[in-house]
Amino acid sequence: MGSAKGILSFTDTFPNEESCIKYFENLRWKNGVVSPFDKTSKVYKCKGNKYRCKNTGKYFDVKTGTVFANTKLPLRYWFYAMFLFLSHKRGVSSCQLSRDLGITQKTAWNMLNKIREYMGAFNDCSLSGEVEIDETFIGGKNKNRHKDKKVEKCQGRSFKDKVPVFGMLQRGGKVVAKVVSNTKAKTLEPYITEHVQENSIIYTDGWDYGEIRDKYIQMSVDHGIGFYGTSFITEDGEFIQISTNKIENAWSHLKRTIFGTYYQVSKKHMQKYIDEFTFRFNTRDFTDNQRFDLYLYHIA
Repeated sequence: MGSAKGILSFTDTFPNEESCIKYFENLRWKNGVVSPFDKTSKVYKCKGNKYRCKNTGKYFDVKTGTVFANTKLPLRYWFYAMFLFLSHKRGVSSCQLSRDLGITQKTAWNMLNKIREYMGAFNDCSLSGEVEIDETFIGGKNKNRHKDKKVEKCQGRSFKDKVPVFGMLQRGGKVVAKVVSNTKAKTLEPYITEHVQENSIIYTDGWDYGEIRDKYIQMSVDHGIGFYGTSFITEDGEFIQISTNKIENAWSHLKRTIFGTYYQVSKKHMQKYIDEFTFRFNTRDFTDNQRFDLYLYHIA
């Protein structure tokens, strides 16, 4: 896509359905059309942007085997939804998308949910160096609930009425975030060892993460006693900043996205929204067009 920004760039690049099809074909089949049924087969071009696999006799097009397969909506609708969805820092609601495309809210919701399904692959990074880890809890505040919907004893780290999310953020790098069943050490430690390289420096809020000191250098703050962090320079001249400010800022952005754009997210679909957040965070230095191409290339 061109270097121009915004929706005008989109309309210039994709003025019609044919332009979307050709763009997707170039991403998916850079070295020539390949049959999704038999990669070794010769392929014949047919009318209407369709192809025929010689070995199987089956017909296919560029949408076959992708999120766009069997869709009744034009590919240009999908492209518009993805570009809008990926270019807004806090996403786009299904209500807004339904108005923009002139489709039902249910159809728009299904489109956005399909788009999120392919973002999980970007929430599986390897982290190293200085890594901040923390948990957050997604859900409305109990004090704001109607009296007949208030939940007893749900203060602090209780998640009777909230969804716990565990995150790891490499300073100056990427973030990994997962919905977890609880915040016990035996639940969280495997995520740390899976995603954080050994001998990394891990900054925590003092919560018990099991035996991570055997593999990592752990430095902690303690919000309970009012210790939110400190900085110092080592004898070797290395600057050390003990804090979890960066991942806490990431959580703040996540919550503003959910409560400001989506208002309410069910636990069943929470991980998809977390994947959306991590994808957008991990591509924060990309242009809108670069982010669009990266995502489209992935699903192609």
